[in-house]
Amino acid sequence: MEKDYRSIASIMKALSDPTRLKIIDLLSDGEQCACNMLENFSITQPTLSYHMKMLTESGLVRARKDGIWMKYSIDQEKLDEVVSFFQQTRRTNVKNAVDKNCCVKKAVK
Repeated sequence: MEKDYRSIASIMKALSDPTRLKIIDLLSDGEQCACNMLENFSITQPTLSYHMKMLTESGLVRARKDGIWMKYSIDQEKLDEVVSFFQQTRRTNVKNAVDKNCCVKKAVK
């Protein structure tokens, strides 16, 4: 499977803000209405909307309209992609750490 670095980078950029990390933490309990999430922050509704836009554009969060309210949830498939990327990276680093003399071998030749 080809890695989608652009998608992973977009998600990591979206997660690079403490407020958005807290939003993801809130959404880990399941779908949330924007009005309910706002109660957990000392920010305005337009500021929350900006953060939600960043998260939805990254693909990590799904948005759906329910009457006049927006409801948000984590896109589990996207989250799994990011987790898988880091798990693969960790396995590769552990495997490569076994051959610590790789540069010495090349220099001797």
